[in-house]
Amino acid sequence: MMTSKNLRIIACASAVLVLTACADMSPRDKGTAQGAGIGALGGAALGALVGGGNGATKGAVIGGIAGAIGGNIWSKKQEERQRALEQQTQGTGVEVTRTADNQLKLNIPSDISFDVGRADIKPNLRGVLDDFAYGLKDDAAARVRIVGHTDNTGTDAINDPLSERRAESVRNYLVDRGVSGGRIDTAGRGEREPIADNSTEAGRAKNRRVEIYIREPEQKG
Repeated sequence: MMTSKNLRIIACASAVLVLTACADMSPRDKGTAQGAGIGALGGAALGALVGGGNGATKGAVIGGIAGAIGGNIWSKKQEERQRALEQQTQGTGVEVTRTADNQLKLNIPSDISFDVGRADIKPNLRGVLDDFAYGLKDDAAARVRIVGHTDNTGTDAINDPLSERRAESVRNYLVDRGVSGGRIDTAGRGEREPIADNSTEAGRAKNRRVEIYIREPEQKG
């Protein structure tokens, strides 16, 4: 039976998770800390169930160490991917960022991706996708999600399928260059997720975009 002491141990492990939100941590440090917190919490709970108070303490320590190692490895892999993608897309206008859930995100603006109302890939995007496909073929663990977006010009009946076709165009291009289609998911968001003001031409241009997310298999995209 779980005692109050066990609960205190688990509460302390949970506190580690809260501390991982420190803004001044590097991405790798955050991954290590988060892994430690999750591992400690799970180890303490399991140890309390099977070994009483001492089991909870040992479980928290072992789980924390294992989680810290796992978190550090994950973040290192993502850092390496990010550096490679930044080099590949340098000077293209593509933004490479890290999301709150530790995925990598490529934001591809309209001026190199698609013409207004079209879903066929522009020449400037082909070079970016060629490099991207080449890297993916040597990175079998990575999973990809492609999301298409439009501005607010037109109706949902036009924009929703247009955004889906844009995402499918990118997927098909990657598949044609040797990336397994089973690793790629697609979605269209139409005009529902703007990142700029649709009342201006500049804002609408920013909203006409494609986003590519890269994650590990165990992550939920």
